[in-house]
Amino acid sequence: MVDENIENAKAALRLEAHAARAGLSPAQRADAAATVADLFFNEIDLQVADVVAAYWRIRDELDCQPILVRLMDSNQTVVLPVVLGPEQPLELRVWEQGASLYEAGFGTLAPSELAPQTEPDVIIMPLLGFDSQGTRLGYGGGYYDRTLAHMKKSPKLIGLAFAAQELDSIPRDSHDVPLDAIITEAGVRHFGDNA
Repeated sequence: MVDENIENAKAALRLEAHAARAGLSPAQRADAAATVADLFFNEIDLQVADVVAAYWRIRDELDCQPILVRLMDSNQTVVLPVVLGPEQPLELRVWEQGASLYEAGFGTLAPSELAPQTEPDVIIMPLLGFDSQGTRLGYGGGYYDRTLAHMKKSPKLIGLAFAAQELDSIPRDSHDVPLDAIITEAGVRHFGDNA
């Protein structure tokens, strides 16, 4: 059951977070993406055998490509999400070295529908906002919530954002899974058991 008060509060926070993110210059965005990539590889404990789910940036999200390139160059298994339809979990397809990416809706790119699927050990997540408790504010479609609910693994959840996207407090619904860490150009913060 959806709590309307929480949903209304989140809708207002989405507007605030969108505005904060949109106010950044192209130079600030590029610098932040490079810094976040360095922090990811220096601060996140990643094993050679880990499967890492990342994302292809849409709109003005923090660009994950510097991380994707380094993951692919190091032969880490990478999966990218594909939206199959409303109310469905994401399909996580393996992006193999040298394989082409195809338009997958919402301005994203993804591996072919013939690519193998697997569950990740680490999920790098885009977001609109976050707070000091590790609560992630998404776009409101619930795709990551449904995906996590269907998974057998409990992956480490790493949010990527600009520091400007931090909000004072985000209300949590029962289905909201907190982040294990958030990485911005200002640094890395761990939450929960990893704090």
